[in-house]
Order: sequence, then structure tokens, then C-alpha cells
Amino acid sequence: MDFDFSDEQEQLRDAVRKWVGKAYDFERRSAIADAGGFSPEAWTELAELGLCGLYVPEDHDGLGLGPIEGMVVMEELGRGLVLEPLAQSLIAAGVLANYASEELKSAWLPRLATGQAVVTLAQQERKARYRLELCETTAQQAGGQWLLSGSKQLVPAGDLADAWLVPATVQGKLALFLLERRSSQVQAAGYSTQDGARAADLTIEQAPAQLLTTEGLAALELAVDVGIAALCAEAVGVMDMTMHVTLEYLNTRKQFGVVIGSFQALRHRIADMKMQLELARSMSYYASLKLNAPAEERRRAISRAKFQLGQSMRYVGQQAVQLHGGIGVTDEYIVSHYFKKLTQLELTFGDSLHHLGEVSARMQDAAGVFS
Repeated sequence: MDFDFSDEQEQLRDAVRKWVGKAYDFERRSAIADAGGFSPEAWTELAELGLCGLYVPEDHDGLGLGPIEGMVVMEELGRGLVLEPLAQSLIAAGVLANYASEELKSAWLPRLATGQAVVTLAQQERKARYRLELCETTAQQAGGQWLLSGSKQLVPAGDLADAWLVPATVQGKLALFLLERRSSQVQAAGYSTQDGARAADLTIEQAPAQLLTTEGLAALELAVDVGIAALCAEAVGVMDMTMHVTLEYLNTRKQFGVVIGSFQALRHRIADMKMQLELARSMSYYASLKLNAPAEERRRAISRAKFQLGQSMRYVGQQAVQLHGGIGVTDEYIVSHYFKKLTQLELTFGDSLHHLGEVSARMQDAAGVFS
């Protein structure tokens, strides 16, 4: 089996890496974070590179690419700690392409591909924790349209999005809806997140929405799995740069007249960090390769990947801060931002403990040991 990337995938990686290196340096990122966590100019630049249309089919003006290309792009964006929610465009394109009517596809997919529309997933509720099937937001039909009522928290770029993908309960069963921002029955309270990006809490009161599918749980699971695969790739990029910065520091900082990178104890800790990074990279590949698998196999693989990534992110982030000492927690130094990003990613779409439970629950009777 050939695990090498194709020439086209390497060219895509190179294009994104060059953009991150030249157009999204630490100073620009800090300015975007200070301004609220989202830059329309940077979003337009991502769209001009074709990244917003990665998962949009070609007949709707997208690139029509797959999970491996998405992984390549998200890994490079992770290296630059890019704040703009490209992963949400991947989620929206995947859900709309698989579940929306032709009318909705024609209305939204071309706009997603060109970056003219931002569509984000609004699934998190206070009492649900990480359980997708728990949803207190409700939907009812009245006057020939669907009306949603409820609240959603931690919606990425929620106060800037043009529409949201919103799960809601219909007679005890989960359905998925497209809710447009222009509705006056939706209030979005925006705020900055710990990593400098933007999120919002939504309050929805009898807001008209368009039904995507009555198979809401299946669609929501697909959306979350696409998000987790993108998150895993992004985390690999973050950890890669965390390692690079830490090694650079150890080979520069001196004690007793010698660089501390020559101390055997610290070299052992760097080796352990490298091992965790490579474990994470392998499981990120695994998650992306399984995105097109049947739902049960896909869900099992995604939870395995997220658990390993969670372990790796926590270890690499904490070790990097400890090896830097006091400077590692200052806002002026980039390693503290890598650490915050890794900590936040570990909690997104389910923390390590949650996904360990998911892995356990999805094990077969013999777990493959005696089969």
C-alpha cells in the first residue's frame, strides 16, 4: 500500500504553507485576535486559494477534493494557528453535499466555495456535554414552515456566520436544520475564545428554518466526525511547530556555559514529545482515511484517533511549557499560544475521557483478541 502523498497533494501543502509563512505570521494573528478573532480579509485569502471549496463538489464551483486534501490543509493551518474557522466550511460542505436538497445545494454550496458565506455547526448545548443525541432545542411545523426554539453555546464564529447547521428535536427524534442569520428571532452573543478565535451563544425563539434531513443524528455524527478529523490534522500542525520552537529554544538557552539542549534529561523529554507527535500524526492519518467508511466503522475510528490526539496534545503542550520555564506562559512568546490551542483542541468535540468511553462502548465482544 502506498502511503506517499501525490504530487497534487504536496503542491497543495506547499501553497498553504507559503501563505501561512508569508501572510499569516504571529504579528498578524495577534492583531486579528485583538480585533475579535476573525479577519474578513484573511477569510477572502483562504477562499482565493480554493480552500473554502475543498469539499464542495465541482458542479457547485468547488474543488471536489477529499479527506486527505482536507487533512493536508488543516495541518498547515495548524502550524500558523490560523483563527478563521475553515474546518467549519469543511463540515458545512460535507453535510450539505450529503443531505441537502438540490435547491439548498445550489443556494449555499457555491457561496461556501467562494467564501461569500460562512456556515457553522451549532450543536453544543449546556446539558448535553458531548452527547450528540441529547438536544433540548425543538422544531415545530406551523403555517407551512419549520420554527426552531432553544439555545446553542460555543458556536464557532457564531455572531459572524451567515447561517448555522442546527440539530433540533422533532417529536422525540433528532433532525437537522439550516437556520439563516437574517432571522430576527435569533440572538447571537459573540465573544473571544481562549485561543483568540471567535464564538457565540445563540438564543433561538420561533425562528424559521429549512429542514435538511429527518435523519438528524446520522447527519450530526457525520458533521462531528469531519470536524474531529480536521481538528486532529490541525493539532498535528500545532504540535509540529511546538516541537520546532522548543528545540530552537533548547539549542539557544545556556546554563553553566552550555546550551541546555545538551542535557541528557531534557533530550529524553524531547524524545518522548517526538514519540507522542508521531503517534498523533499516524492517528490523524487513520481518522482521515476512515472518513468515507461506513458510519459505525467511521465513528469507532474517529474516537480512537481523538483519544490518542488528546493524550498527545496534553503531553506535548505541557512539556513545551515546562522546558521553556517562565517565558513559556507569556503572551509575547508564541509557545504559550500553542499550549492554549492544544488545550482547547483537546476539549473540542469531546475530551479524551469521553472518547475513551466511546472506544470502550464500541468494542466488539472479543475486541479482536480471540477472533
